[in-house]
Amino acid sequence: MPPALERFMRHRAALASVVLLAFISLACFVGPLLLTNTPIDNDWGAMSVAPTLQGGHWFGTDELGRDLLARTLVGGRVSLEVGLLGTFVSALVGVIYGATSGFLGGRVDAVLMRIVDMMYAIPYMLIAILMVTLFGRAFSLVVLTISAFSWLDMARVVRGQTLSLRSREFVDAARAIGVRPAAIIAQHIVPNLAGVVAIYATITVPNIILTESVLSFLGLGVQEPMTSWGVLIQDGAQKLEAMPWLLLCPAVLLCTTLYCVNFVGDGLRDALDPKER
Repeated sequence: MPPALERFMRHRAALASVVLLAFISLACFVGPLLLTNTPIDNDWGAMSVAPTLQGGHWFGTDELGRDLLARTLVGGRVSLEVGLLGTFVSALVGVIYGATSGFLGGRVDAVLMRIVDMMYAIPYMLIAILMVTLFGRAFSLVVLTISAFSWLDMARVVRGQTLSLRSREFVDAARAIGVRPAAIIAQHIVPNLAGVVAIYATITVPNIILTESVLSFLGLGVQEPMTSWGVLIQDGAQKLEAMPWLLLCPAVLLCTTLYCVNFVGDGLRDALDPKER
């Protein structure tokens, strides 16, 4: 067993979180296919029913008789897809941008980092509202809106690591034999950033899921009939006194997912970061 994997296996909270995340992901992606109720089916004889094992509505129903379990699982699938796709875009853009800036250095690094600083100064929520108002609330647009700013932190982290890697002996050897800068970045710098990127990606996933939930809570997220945990939480918050289960069920799953991803990040940090060994 590789030493890094062995160290990760010793992190009990991270290991338990991986199992729980796998179960939640499997339930969200496969569960809706196994349920007899769909998120849009109306059970007119069971409207606003509290969670019960009888009648097939384990999480209860909303005021339209729609099964909350089916809506929560489908909403979880959307939230997880947004989190994973957004993190992939964030890592891809952030690694390329940060590695290029850190490796080239000098004026190029200064210009690229000033661009990042200027983007930090742009009110993110204002841009999100503007994009949703102009182009609608399609799933792809929500992912694009979140990804447009989520790569900034990744770029800074990667740039800092690249600054320390570019003075290493293997980089000097590659320069000496005439390897082009682009090839050095792709073949020598980026592979040595895998641990840092993996650790930071586990921080980015819950941040993006939470951002999507906030946008959906404000009515700027995905559009009906598509739903997400943020949409369900917004709907449940409006009916908290009459039907608290509408808020409780998706909120518990959202919080559990966020905590599990953070614990996995802690485990990866202990396993891959030499400073933490």
